[in-house]
Amino acid sequence: MHTMTPHDRQTAPLRWQMQFNPVRKCVPLARSLAAKALTSWGYGQEDIDRVVLVCDELSANAVEHGNRRGHLFEVRLTADGPHCLVEVSDATRTPPHSIAAGEDDEGGRGLLLVAALAEEIGHHDRHPVGKTVWARLSLGTPKEDETSCTS
Repeated sequence: MHTMTPHDRQTAPLRWQMQFNPVRKCVPLARSLAAKALTSWGYGQEDIDRVVLVCDELSANAVEHGNRRGHLFEVRLTADGPHCLVEVSDATRTPPHSIAAGEDDEGGRGLLLVAALAEEIGHHDRHPVGKTVWARLSLGTPKEDETSCTS
């Protein structure tokens, strides 16, 4: 049996994922649950806010543009210390693309915002159906749990 050392905790990726109905009211739920996961992993509020904003934008796009009857959208977070990969999968293969939003337009800036917050963004096909849009963000190192039972 392997006992986790502080080094193991730093290098073992942390993962959270959940599927949601592709309706607008599920986007705030995805955002809230992602924030809870990041908080439990020890990340600071500024990092949590950035990841949650990316999660929110990609989830909103999945609901708005990737909605296909009978299919859920999925949000996944994978954190490995100073990085977090946000992945949102939906049921269409239509690649994401930015649109030229006018000054008074309420939408059309989400992917630009995600690109500004992330180190890297992209998408790939998801099998058997759909696509995954992803963003990798740099984060501060999570704080060690001060109530740890081991030294």
